[in-house]
Amino acid sequence: MTTDTQKSLNVNEEYLGALRTKSYGEFFTKAQLLVNELTSPSQLSHNTFSEILLEPRQETITTILESAIFPSKKYDLKSLLSNYFNVSAEASKFCIHILKSINQVQSDYGFVQQVLDSIDNCSNGDQFGYLVLELRSFIIHNNPFSELKKQDFTRLNDEYSLVLQHLKSKKKRVARKIKLIKCVNKTSGVCVTAACGLVVVAALVLAAHTLAAIGMGPAILSLPLKPLKKKIMNIRFLKCGFLRKVREQLDVAAKGTYILNMDFDTMSRLVARLHNEIDHNKAMIQLCLDRREDRFSLEVLKELKKSNIGFRKQVEELEEHVYLCLLTINRARALVIKEIAKSYENKLK
Repeated sequence: MTTDTQKSLNVNEEYLGALRTKSYGEFFTKAQLLVNELTSPSQLSHNTFSEILLEPRQETITTILESAIFPSKKYDLKSLLSNYFNVSAEASKFCIHILKSINQVQSDYGFVQQVLDSIDNCSNGDQFGYLVLELRSFIIHNNPFSELKKQDFTRLNDEYSLVLQHLKSKKKRVARKIKLIKCVNKTSGVCVTAACGLVVVAALVLAAHTLAAIGMGPAILSLPLKPLKKKIMNIRFLKCGFLRKVREQLDVAAKGTYILNMDFDTMSRLVARLHNEIDHNKAMIQLCLDRREDRFSLEVLKELKKSNIGFRKQVEELEEHVYLCLLTINRARALVIKEIAKSYENKLK
């Protein structure tokens, strides 16, 4: 087996592996098992966690981009797609960071819920006062969403917006090139036919001035002009076809980038709302500790108990959105790789 053949097979295996995607249910189950380890003694790092969930992985992407067939360097497609994959990988890591914060919030509020559920069973003021003091450990903890700074969301949105702008600009440039080639092909089609006819006429005129006119006439008329014409047309259309593949790659990447940009904008709002809600709840508990009035504290904690149900639903909504965003990242990456694979396979034929 030659080196080129072996390389071709390895690249095909990379493509097939990269295109394997999981359903939301499978992905959610896998992610749930891993997210529980974020607060376990093993303490998986964000990078390790992201590498497990990210598909196709960055090393696979690097291998594919290195072996893929790209047009001339003036399109800078390889660099553009590489930047797209790098930004999506960074977004995946940030999603993992959000999941860790969610996991911490759920743990904290699980404890708060246990305390609030004990309020109705308090038989005297001492027991109630003890429960209020138990909540002190909750308010001294940092807000888990404080680490998810607004500028982080802004930075990712800016990076995605910049990538999207470059993808759309490059797509328009390729589209103009395709349009130009189509126009040239349409015009030159007539020219090729006319040129072939002129070749025959010129040959006959030349032959008419020679002694071999009679012998050359039939030979000239039997020249394989149709295959020649077809070959010329195919050569011209080949470049146009390859550019169409480039346009598809850019289009898929642009759509994925736009969707993810919108997803992160939504998550930014959800995180900000939950962050404010946690700070508000902490302020209410602190007020109970400061006032030390059983009746007042009881009413405040009852309201906190009611609002806790809605709060936990909001946390679940954010968690679901993060998982969907991770899955969207993987699907978008796989679709771009699929378009690159099409170009590669067509080139090998």
